[in-house]
Amino acid sequence: GKGPSLKDKLDGNELDLSLCDLNEVPVRELAALPKATVLDLSCNNLISLPSDFCSLMHLVKLDLSKNRLQQLPLDFGRLVNLQHLDLLNNRLVTLPVSFAQLKNLKWLDLKDNPLDPVLAKVAGDCLDEKQCKQAAVKVLQHMKAIQSEQDRQRQRKLQAEREMEKKREAEQRAKEAQERELRKREKAEEKERRRREYDAQKAAKQEMEKKTKKENVQTRKPASSSRPPQPPRHKRSWSRSVLRVLLFVLLCVLCTLAACKLTELQHQPLCVSVNTLYEDVLAALQNHKTLQNLLQQNSQQ
Repeated sequence: GKGPSLKDKLDGNELDLSLCDLNEVPVRELAALPKATVLDLSCNNLISLPSDFCSLMHLVKLDLSKNRLQQLPLDFGRLVNLQHLDLLNNRLVTLPVSFAQLKNLKWLDLKDNPLDPVLAKVAGDCLDEKQCKQAAVKVLQHMKAIQSEQDRQRQRKLQAEREMEKKREAEQRAKEAQERELRKREKAEEKERRRREYDAQKAAKQEMEKKTKKENVQTRKPASSSRPPQPPRHKRSWSRSVLRVLLFVLLCVLCTLAACKLTELQHQPLCVSVNTLYEDVLAALQNHKTLQNLLQQNSQQ
């Protein structure tokens, strides 16, 4: 297995895996050798490093020169104990932002890579020990600046998103308040409309009742006016009583007169007086009739 062969290649704290024609890094086996703080993977066919390579945090010196690496893992900065890094003659254009976290890096070689012009200028030539040490310091500063700028951009983006969210929330609240106000206004208008309808119906009902009452009064008036006024009931009963008394008296008078005229009682003193009175009244009536005729004739003349 690979485990024993790697152990055989371990010399103290150095593990040399150069010129092994490797296409991938045996991360699991390397993780089992924490004493191997110096790792040489130069002169292989490595195109990329797996993301779990960054778990080898015990590495202090790493040689990846003369491979075909196109990029480093995004969390390459987890190798915080790394002091010496050789990336000579690969295909790197940029470095991951996390590179700024390699705070212990003292030596760096980035020669013979198609680096971004700005990064190439910062890295320099690394033709001697001093230049390689300067490259480590300058590249770390450069990457820290990029990281800071990215952090600021991220903060600005977050701030903008928060502001946008606040604006959306404010707009939503304003919209909800506007809708509530609209519903309230519509409700008030509906209530006012119903109140007006109620008042109109009530007024119409009162007008109808008034009209009906007036028509009833007008209908009753002719009937009451066509009838002669009836005297009070007690008056009618009193008049009838008087009339009855008069009729009774008249009947008595007629009976007395008939008795005094036609019967043997005519020679009685009372009948004599009655007959005399009757003749006097009859004579008076005849005289009154004669006087009326005379007056009538005079008026005609």
